[in-house]
Amino acid sequence: MMPSESETMELKKSTAQLGRALKAACAFSNHKGGTIYFGINDRGELIGQDVSDATLKNISSKIRQKIKPGIVPEITIDGTNRDKIIRVVVKEGVNKPYFLDGVAYTRSGTENVVTPPGELRRLFLKMGEWRWDAEICEGAALDVVDEEKVKLFLRKAKNERNFDVEETISVSEALEKLGLRGDTYKVTNSAILLFGRIPQRHFVQAEVRCACFKGTKPLEFIDMKVFNGDIIDQVDAAEGFVLRHITRSAWIEPTKIERQERWEYPPDAIREAIINAICHRDYESTSNVQIRIFDDRIEIWGCGHLPQPLTIDDLKKEHKSVPRNPLIAKCFFLIKYIEQWGTGTNRMIDKCLEYGLPEPIFKEISGDFVVTFRKSYLDAKTLKELNERQKSVIEYLKEKDKTISNKEYQVLFGISRNTASTDLNGLVEKGILKRIGEGKRSARYLLK
Repeated sequence: MMPSESETMELKKSTAQLGRALKAACAFSNHKGGTIYFGINDRGELIGQDVSDATLKNISSKIRQKIKPGIVPEITIDGTNRDKIIRVVVKEGVNKPYFLDGVAYTRSGTENVVTPPGELRRLFLKMGEWRWDAEICEGAALDVVDEEKVKLFLRKAKNERNFDVEETISVSEALEKLGLRGDTYKVTNSAILLFGRIPQRHFVQAEVRCACFKGTKPLEFIDMKVFNGDIIDQVDAAEGFVLRHITRSAWIEPTKIERQERWEYPPDAIREAIINAICHRDYESTSNVQIRIFDDRIEIWGCGHLPQPLTIDDLKKEHKSVPRNPLIAKCFFLIKYIEQWGTGTNRMIDKCLEYGLPEPIFKEISGDFVVTFRKSYLDAKTLKELNERQKSVIEYLKEKDKTISNKEYQVLFGISRNTASTDLNGLVEKGILKRIGEGKRSARYLLK
């Protein structure tokens, strides 16, 4: 019996009709699912066609690139020799509505029709019920979860938030209590990212790319690393990369025994930005979280726009928390990586100002949210003209609005009065320091 087109079946003579088949794939995703056959004409006659790996890759990539949110079809080959046909199975989507080049299609009988406005509104209202991090990860079972990672997490959650779950319970029970398990032994996307043995087998995009560049443009690499593994470990790895590539000033204060140290950027603010980028990124995006270190700034690139209804201006004032991935955010909260009060960006601003640095810049660039930390109000040219003592005293004075006298400067660096006067006067002439007090003994210096 020859097959015929139906509500769940689409027939195409060859892959030359891939453009039309994409409408069917989009329509099936918005309806009940369905199957597309290449190599059978619309009368149900077997035509067959040559099939190569490139052909299959082209079908898969076109479907994934053109239809948004992304879908993953099952593509198989039936038949032999010249009678080969390609079968593409598209499941009913859980993130409706789906769009092909900005248009949502649905299946009506054997036709792929534009989704009516009323139905589109209904689907949009239902969207709030579905989250990517709560979806079941197809092709992954409980055995892809690392038991030791789960136990370590439970131990930390109990210490940090008094999370009342014993680490001795089974992985299945632990994931269920965290909302990371399906009805059977299947697990959610977020469970893979948090506790998977090798998360990138399922989500190749879930990695953090870090680079340190020479100068102020992304042209010449000094160092570059890509961090895979689970997203909890990625936070520490990315933070460690940054701390290896930024400087730390050190000095001895006359009234203190221990050496005083200070990073050129506030580590707490850097870590906050890294955590936000990893926790709140759009994991359907094929891009990666990126950290770019330049001579004058650090950029932390997330993936995707700010979650609605947040705006850039909201981030600089009191605002509510709007997590894109609520299950991941809940787990990050339990180990005290985030607070879930919408205060993360405010803390970044406060930390930078406490350090005497400009506020971080929040921007959306090419569809991605970017946080930029700037080294100081001083331009790179001026900094190059300073000696190491002068650079160190600037960091010293940034701490809690300190002031310093000529005598204290001598003791701090173990130098003569003349050398101290030359350094301090040079900073005054450049407009970096301000001198207060008239006499030589009473004069003090502070950042202008």
